[in-house]
Amino acid sequence: MISFNFYNPTNLYFGRGSLNHLGELQLPGKKALVLISNGKSTKVNGYLDRTLFQLEKAGVETVVFDKIMENPTKDVVMEGASFARNNFCDFIVALGGGAVIDSSAAIAAMATNDGDLWDYVVGGTGKGKPLTNRGLPIVAVATTSGTGSEMNGWGVISNLLTNEKIGFGNPMLTPVIAVVDPELMLTVPPKYTAYQGFDALFHHTEVMMSKGVNLLSETIALSAIESIAKYLPRAVENGKDIVAREYVAYASTMAGITMQLTSTTAQHSMEHSMSAYHHNLPHGAGLIMISKEFAQFFIDKHACDEQFVKMAKAMGVENAEKPQDFITALSGLQKQCGVDNLKMSDFGISPDEALTLAKGARSMQGGLFEANPCEMSDEDCAGIFVKSYR
Repeated sequence: MISFNFYNPTNLYFGRGSLNHLGELQLPGKKALVLISNGKSTKVNGYLDRTLFQLEKAGVETVVFDKIMENPTKDVVMEGASFARNNFCDFIVALGGGAVIDSSAAIAAMATNDGDLWDYVVGGTGKGKPLTNRGLPIVAVATTSGTGSEMNGWGVISNLLTNEKIGFGNPMLTPVIAVVDPELMLTVPPKYTAYQGFDALFHHTEVMMSKGVNLLSETIALSAIESIAKYLPRAVENGKDIVAREYVAYASTMAGITMQLTSTTAQHSMEHSMSAYHHNLPHGAGLIMISKEFAQFFIDKHACDEQFVKMAKAMGVENAEKPQDFITALSGLQKQCGVDNLKMSDFGISPDEALTLAKGARSMQGGLFEANPCEMSDEDCAGIFVKSYR
């Protein structure tokens, strides 16, 4: 039986030069909170000035909030929401990568709802209250290729006081407009191009492993997996390769769709636990570290053999016939992109944390374990951390 549910209100503008037309669009308000990271790239590369020019062209007033960091925190979300309220902003323009766009959903919600973000977070120490009011409308302008957040109303936020990193969101927080201009991605450094590209890849490989995979999510996921396998090494080697950037951006944006059609799995829960306890760990790097052993667990269980063979073929192993061919393809891609020797120890993780990280993954995002193609206990999860450790 073919069955799925898909609804997405985002008006997506994808392609080279698409930022140049932002000022011509029907924008959702008159005063924008322009959200950017606390780094220099958006300003130095001229993307902020170009965006502000387009907003001015559309007759929109702007204020800039530039405090979003990698692995964004609850405290900065609350500060951004207060800034939006105090400046009477009626919509948000999120200009940046996954951290910025993830943060925009939480800031949009807290700009219009009382209390603390963790009052509305489901999981961990969150209180799980429903949002009372709609959030501010969001316009997402992506500058990296990794999360696909421009296509959904969810993000992952860290609480440093409780060592938690939990997904927060609501369908009504989905951006009303998304601009994905591969030209804005030409300046991303090779290391981060790789980290972000693998994040996008694993969104799709996890969808393929998920017991909720369906005809539409599988079709899109395999297309994206093929694009990343073919073009991510080119983008890492030469960041100015616009064709490679286009295909990786396509794969990343499609993840925002496949993750709505089919959930990701516990691989993401596990990494969020890693970076909740070790805040300096880039999300994509953590995913890479555990990816082979995570897949191997299900291969050993013969939980979804056919799916691994399909992915191996999409990654270029034309004669793939066994699940292990996926591990071979994944190892080769990591080596091509120069991320095959990442070490947990370099980020302060120790082997004796394995069970703590496993329990943290289930506490923070236990729902993703339900998407796994077979049962995975805390001890199984800890074993994957141990086997992945370097």
